[in-house]
Amino acid sequence: MNDSKTALTLLIAAPRGFCAGVDRAIRIVELAIEKYGAPVYVRHEIVHNRYVVDALKEQGAVFVEELDEVPDGVPVVFSAHGVPKAVPAKAEERGLEYLDATCPLVSKVHRQAERLVEKGQHILFIGHRDHPEVVGTFGQVPPGAMTLIETHDDAENVEVENPDNLGFLTQTTLSVDDTADMIEVLQRRFPNINAPRSEDICYATSNRQEAVKAIASNCDAMFVIGAPNSSNSLRLVEVAERQGTRACLIQRATEIDFDWLDSVKTLGITAGASAPEILVREVVDTLAERYDITEREVETTREKMLFKLPRGLEAA
Repeated sequence: MNDSKTALTLLIAAPRGFCAGVDRAIRIVELAIEKYGAPVYVRHEIVHNRYVVDALKEQGAVFVEELDEVPDGVPVVFSAHGVPKAVPAKAEERGLEYLDATCPLVSKVHRQAERLVEKGQHILFIGHRDHPEVVGTFGQVPPGAMTLIETHDDAENVEVENPDNLGFLTQTTLSVDDTADMIEVLQRRFPNINAPRSEDICYATSNRQEAVKAIASNCDAMFVIGAPNSSNSLRLVEVAERQGTRACLIQRATEIDFDWLDSVKTLGITAGASAPEILVREVVDTLAERYDITEREVETTREKMLFKLPRGLEAA
């Protein structure tokens, strides 16, 4: 009986979960398995979500860290985060058939980096060290052509050879507010720095952060559903906390700490761009077993972005 359950209001952020780039990457792996048959090898996690990776494994995907682990004669897919130029070059050298699932918005940053280097400009790249997207972007240009900026202090203290011959680019999954702060510092210090024509932070990252801002101040606490190695999911936790709301990253309903929810009357829920909606419903259903829940979705914008599949897969 509901009478014995504590009331809990859920404010569910929209948009949340899968973005167009993640949808496309997963579909590429699924269609590759349909077209070529199992196994299809995937270099790195196709997206940062264990549930998604495990589901693709069941269909016949084999995940490896490096191209050396891919046997001859089987297709390989490159993850949504992008890869250094040396990786497809090595695949071609070995005669491997490969499919590039790099998000088109990441590919756009790659092309911008190439253009800046062609102009002879040094690039200040705002991002997180060792993140696959950053590794992939650095791998588009010659060594030494880019300098990584991770923090406000980095932006304040970076030394460059020619302050009038610079450009900046950013990782696509950063905190909108932190990145704006670092860009402001760079533009103050280097007034002639070349900025991208449009913001590099992707629409999905920005939209999910805005959706969290819209609900966080009305919540006692927030769950962000996502992986601990997912940059955009970690940023959602930070956004909620900056609104003064306790936030916790969980991968699945099994990670819910009910003690942490003690005295919470209104709980916000969102999901990173790599987390499928089925995990959101799993969390809601698990909460409903213990609480008398009232569920309300708060939509801040509607996403209509779609990305084309690589040629050769459309009719697979």
